[in-house]
Amino acid sequence: MSDSIKNVEEISEVVVITTSGYFNNVAGDAVLEVFNQKMEEGKTNFLIDMEDSKVVNSIGVSILIEVIEKLQTVDGKLAFTNLAGIVEKTFNIMGLTKYCEIYDSVDSGVDNLS
Repeated sequence: MSDSIKNVEEISEVVVITTSGYFNNVAGDAVLEVFNQKMEEGKTNFLIDMEDSKVVNSIGVSILIEVIEKLQTVDGKLAFTNLAGIVEKTFNIMGLTKYCEIYDSVDSGVDNLS
């Protein structure tokens, strides 16, 4: 597992990916790799816990948009939890929140996605 990903687990048919550190191209690629693997296994609901990722750059956002586009082809869902204020603001500005939900906790994200 990449240094950018602390944990990957499945809870009630939701793949929860916990990230760590600066969410840039390295972290984005690590998430995309997990996403592609899990999607090949038939998983379509993903929750990214970004509690330990306080900064996201444009490349990281562009990779997340790629994930969203792939999920739209299979009627899947992507959501986020534990976002830092600046990250949530960035996601709003970049339009991610039009396609993804943001939850206050992993539990509420899993409850709403499953």
